[in-house]
Amino acid sequence: MIATIAVWLGIGGVGGQTFGVLSSVQENDNSVFLPSSAESTKAAAAHAEFVPSDAVPGLFVIDGVGAEQADAVQSFVDAVVAAPLEGDDQGRTAGDILTRDPQVVPAQDGQAMLVVFDVDAALFAQASGEATLGELFATSVRATWAAQDLNANGYLTGGVGLVADLVQAFSGIDGILLVVALLVVLVILLIVYRSPVLPLLVLATSMIALSAAIVLVYALAKGDVITLNGQSQGIMFILVVGATTDYALLLVARYREELLHRRSPYAAMREAWRRSIAAIAASAGTVVAGLLVLLLSDLKSNASLGPAGAIGIASAFLAALSLLPALLLIGGKHARGVFWPARPRYLGDDEADATAIEAVEARSGVWGRVSRAVDARPRRVWIGAGALLLVMSAGLTQLKADGLGDRDVFLTTTESVEGFAVLEEHFAAGATAPVRIIVAQGDSDAVLSAVEAVEGVDDAYLLTPAVAQGAPGGTVPEDPIVVDGRVEIVAVTQASSTARAAQDVVAQIRDVVHPVSQGALVGGAAAESLDTRLTTDRDIQVIIPVILVVIFVVLVMLLRSLVAPAIIVLANIVSFGAALGVSALVFNYIVGFPGMDPGTPLLGFVFLVALGVDYSIFLMSRAREEALVHGTSLGVRRALAVTGGVITSAGIVLAATFAALGVLPLIFLAQIAFIVGFGVLIDTFVVRSLLVPGLISDLGRVSWWPWARAFRD
Repeated sequence: MIATIAVWLGIGGVGGQTFGVLSSVQENDNSVFLPSSAESTKAAAAHAEFVPSDAVPGLFVIDGVGAEQADAVQSFVDAVVAAPLEGDDQGRTAGDILTRDPQVVPAQDGQAMLVVFDVDAALFAQASGEATLGELFATSVRATWAAQDLNANGYLTGGVGLVADLVQAFSGIDGILLVVALLVVLVILLIVYRSPVLPLLVLATSMIALSAAIVLVYALAKGDVITLNGQSQGIMFILVVGATTDYALLLVARYREELLHRRSPYAAMREAWRRSIAAIAASAGTVVAGLLVLLLSDLKSNASLGPAGAIGIASAFLAALSLLPALLLIGGKHARGVFWPARPRYLGDDEADATAIEAVEARSGVWGRVSRAVDARPRRVWIGAGALLLVMSAGLTQLKADGLGDRDVFLTTTESVEGFAVLEEHFAAGATAPVRIIVAQGDSDAVLSAVEAVEGVDDAYLLTPAVAQGAPGGTVPEDPIVVDGRVEIVAVTQASSTARAAQDVVAQIRDVVHPVSQGALVGGAAAESLDTRLTTDRDIQVIIPVILVVIFVVLVMLLRSLVAPAIIVLANIVSFGAALGVSALVFNYIVGFPGMDPGTPLLGFVFLVALGVDYSIFLMSRAREEALVHGTSLGVRRALAVTGGVITSAGIVLAATFAALGVLPLIFLAQIAFIVGFGVLIDTFVVRSLLVPGLISDLGRVSWWPWARAFRD
């Protein structure tokens, strides 16, 4: 016991040192996550042959300045180039990581100026100290502007500004997100246990489990085995805290129950552990399996979330079943003291009245009354619960999950988003990150004509040496750059590359280009966003069926039945539909979100179905145990009464921990938080409490087919 605690404390000590540096191995650029088969990925590789020194655009737009202030603007640019990158371990300046001299472009209306800083793409994501060179550059530009004396508003936007604001948004993961989640869990546990000791032991177990997960995930990300981004890190934190607490609640509840019938805390823990291990293992197994199915995703951000989340769940499982029992028994024969002041009283080994259904329901309070009500009219209960879920699912008709532009990802106003608005007001928004089309040289005229005719395209021209050096298209008459018999056409869209409308223009360009030029490639920033959406659509069709099959197989192994697992899976599908339907109405008509990323329903499904099925597992594993002795109807009644309180507490804890994701100012995480949090509450109060027990009780012994003969009904 002491050795177990010592080992886990050692793991926690190592993991604690890794907490602050996990963010240093994050990747938050869309292009990093696209598969090599994506058209925009191929186009980017081809573009690098035309312009070997690829760059990430840093667009600094200054509102309210004209030609008379050109000298002041140039002084600002010179100051940026000469400014040292504070924190860089090699002492470089901002100018050292630029691919060319900054370009100053006045607006045609004479009311703004645009400074284009092209940061070397190879250096942009390079780590330097605890940040990347891209982050250091963004900080340097903004600090230099703040020190200027220009009476105007300046905004850093483009790829550099957007990534910097994303990193800033995710900076709360190591601090505020975890603090909020732990405080929420602490409050709920204090209410559930009515003890000052138990909640601290459970939280300590959660934090040490998280430390273990962080050590492994950091090592994998550092070794480029997985690609970690901010959202994956935040979700992993929530999964570990929520899952560890859920498993702890189930084990502690069974331990408390066994203490009523066993004098020795050690004997009570052995029995509680033996009777809990199957349910907790099946619960962890379904979540781990569901998350690992994400490895089938072509989108690397989803694929990396799979192993990161699975490692977190495995850590939660191991800590809850090894560290927590050791902590609960550290008092030896006085171990009941951890429940102080409501220590469970030993009732005696043979006191039959204590195990009678009436006594069980009396001790269970409100859940005893619920179990009696379900048992009295099971068919009416499950039909009513099913009808409620179907009504809630009607909101799916209002679901808008066709994607968000990069500028729509934030809940709060950021400098990069404000800069995009100013950019579109004074400049051709698409010129700073155009669509790039690689075609055979012989097809260039036909493709150019087809692209110019696409609605939403402002201009299109061939890439020439002058254009590659920053000259406007068509201003210098010269031959295009030719590489292996191919040329590049640059298309400027009316909408910014970060806007959702630009993705639609890219789709139209592809529709007109591919028939004209075989093997043509359409890329650029907007194309990368479009390919991310298309890849997610493919992932949904592949991943969701596989997850359902995996969960069904795990349930069959646990319950040794085909009917009960099918009921649970179908119930959770309907539950997910209800959660997503209500979420669509809330997002559209109450919160007013601009839309939803197509990956949000996919991840919502993975988390909600894999986690939501836990509560049916906890219920049905106990129902099977009781049904073997008392019959199906009475077994379900006893299981619902006994597990009602602990499963409800676990559901509330998990919903609250996911709600903590809402403290990060990103629409994607806020939507995931609501979908999963609300869905878990539906699973807790409707599916597990009414729908599943009502159906199983109504079907009786048939629920355990084809191994129903073992049950006496």
